[in-house]
Amino acid sequence: QVQLVESGGGLVQAGGSLRLSCAPSGRTFSSYAMGWFRQAPGLEREFVAAITWSGANTYYADSVKGRFTISRDNAKNTVYLQTNSLKPEDTAIYYCAASLYYNDYVNPKRYTYWGQGTQVTVSS
Repeated sequence: QVQLVESGGGLVQAGGSLRLSCAPSGRTFSSYAMGWFRQAPGLEREFVAAITWSGANTYYADSVKGRFTISRDNAKNTVYLQTNSLKPEDTAIYYCAASLYYNDYVNPKRYTYWGQGTQVTVSS
């Protein structure tokens, strides 16, 4: 059974940092593009960042550009989301997802596999 397992969430003060990790199990995801999405209470799931299978290209939502960095280590079969300068509005459940598509990474329908999510809470 294929699973994506996120970790690294927690409670942090505004201005702080967290590094989220996504470690797939059950298969290797080195040929998949990987994305991070988030969902706050009462809101729809929104795109945060994505990285192509090789790591050569990255994409970010405007709201996190310059503060978040997505990266991957295919040897470790792990994807990371470094979150810096966190704001209370970044509070959400963060999900990682895997896609075999080569474009439209902001569209959650392009992703085949999803993790269960990790909670990030930023206090003011």
